[in-house]
Amino acid sequence: MYESQADQALAERRAVALQGASNFRDLGGYPARDGRQVRLCTLYRSDHLSGLTAADWQVLKTLGVRDAIDFRGERESRANAYEMAGVTRWHLPIEPQVVQEIHALQTAGRQLDEAATHALMEQTYAAFVRDNTDQYRRFFELLLEAPGPLVFHCTAGKDRTGFAAALLLEVLGVAQPAIMHDYLLTNALYLRPALSGLVLPEGVLNVLWRVAPTFLEAAYGEIDRHFGGMPAFLEDGLGLRAQEQEALQARYLSQAPVSRMPLADGMTQRA
Repeated sequence: MYESQADQALAERRAVALQGASNFRDLGGYPARDGRQVRLCTLYRSDHLSGLTAADWQVLKTLGVRDAIDFRGERESRANAYEMAGVTRWHLPIEPQVVQEIHALQTAGRQLDEAATHALMEQTYAAFVRDNTDQYRRFFELLLEAPGPLVFHCTAGKDRTGFAAALLLEVLGVAQPAIMHDYLLTNALYLRPALSGLVLPEGVLNVLWRVAPTFLEAAYGEIDRHFGGMPAFLEDGLGLRAQEQEALQARYLSQAPVSRMPLADGMTQRA
């Protein structure tokens, strides 16, 4: 499952051990371009929280998590609802278009293969840029308003959440290799459900339940086509002016200690 021992070490260090969520992890520690690092124990990304046990919720309480930002669609969130005293859930629904497309193809009698599924996933990421700027804009507003540590999630914590994490790390000045490395950690951590409700060939399921560099690159390509690059997308697409970006950096970056731990392929993370 792990590409290398370095990947395994980093995944295990970032992961928060929970019985009911396999992809819950700390987004902190990545180095920013100005010499600071993303603040540890403050930003968490995850798969859905409806399977958390009482012991898991106690872990979140210990972490100080007070807000949960939920990107799941309306039906997903109703089918797997959660509620916990002391944690405010903010629902920013992004409908799972790839699942809808698959159901439409199956209804039409068409068979999916791995290549077609890859293309569907890339289209899904491009649609985040075209169709979901309101949700991601609100995501950043909540980050500026949050009183303490928070978690953001969707169902698997890989696509809608993965794009949100990439945007956040971009705002915080994290370099592209580290952003992609964090994105791909889902493949080391996420345990796909035994019963997903999708009757599809195994190869197709493997595409759907994993992430690939080309998925995230499809979103970046859409940003380049429509906005001319990430800086313009952040400012014009999401309404994040320099003042808001600096406020996010002030809140979610900290001075990095001297010692460092390896990330991968020459990257380092200050411990």
